[in-house]
Amino acid sequence: MIMRFIQGFCMALADSVPGVSGGTVAFLMGFYDDFIGSLDALFTGKKEDKKKAVIFLLKIGIGWVVGFAIAAIALASIFTTHIYDISSVFIGFIIFAIPIVIFAEKQCFKLSASNIISLIIGIVVVVGITYFSNSFGNAGVNIDKLSLPIAIYVFVAGMIAICAMVLPGISGSSLLLIFGLYMPIMSRIKGLLTLDFSGLPIIIIFGLGIVAGILCTIKLVKRSLQNYRSQTLNLVVGLMLGSIYAIIYGPASLDIPQAPMTLDTFSILWFLIGGAVIIGMQFLQTKKADKF
Repeated sequence: MIMRFIQGFCMALADSVPGVSGGTVAFLMGFYDDFIGSLDALFTGKKEDKKKAVIFLLKIGIGWVVGFAIAAIALASIFTTHIYDISSVFIGFIIFAIPIVIFAEKQCFKLSASNIISLIIGIVVVVGITYFSNSFGNAGVNIDKLSLPIAIYVFVAGMIAICAMVLPGISGSSLLLIFGLYMPIMSRIKGLLTLDFSGLPIIIIFGLGIVAGILCTIKLVKRSLQNYRSQTLNLVVGLMLGSIYAIIYGPASLDIPQAPMTLDTFSILWFLIGGAVIIGMQFLQTKKADKF
């Protein structure tokens, strides 16, 4: 339970800020297949599979809700004032985790044209999205007056954002930034957490878009992992490598933009802390596997 709570908590911290996605964290911490399988079973599985999925997702979900609530209420200023330290942690996650992923799935990382192309596509997708995110800036869309066009726009943005949150690589928050909805949605979520329900209708529409996005994405991801695992995992590693670029330029995407990370603002201490977390999680995973 504690393990799942920590995993969900870390996913939420990643999902709540532009940069790396919660799906990346799930992949780095070794429970991505279980996460995707549980989401799929929740919507399309048999009764027994649904029960197992609910239990798994509840454990992850509790940590995610707590992490996201803290991020939305208490950590907003910390993300702004310590963004370079947090970014260094995320880079540590990725740099230390990729060798673990490759070693665990070494049969999927043999040199082949399809694997190399998948890897390159993953890198290009994240770098491209990050580039356009910075080009568009972070001007927010006015969603104070709810109308049909605004409702459709928010619904579609929710669908696309959850696809990014589920897939390793670029975060859904970065895509919301491109759509001009990051700060409007985050401010309304923060309002709900402080018992201001004026933004509830738009959050419901956004939530319905998230559900629709999950329904459209999960089955595809699961089948890709089952039938094209080598190409899919190489694509995922490409997304993760590309997300380093997204993290470096993440500070420019804040509500109050800051300069992209440089060697001077990169923190080796927090980088190593991120690496230590991954090694610690891998150690716990190994112990759990040995126990059962």
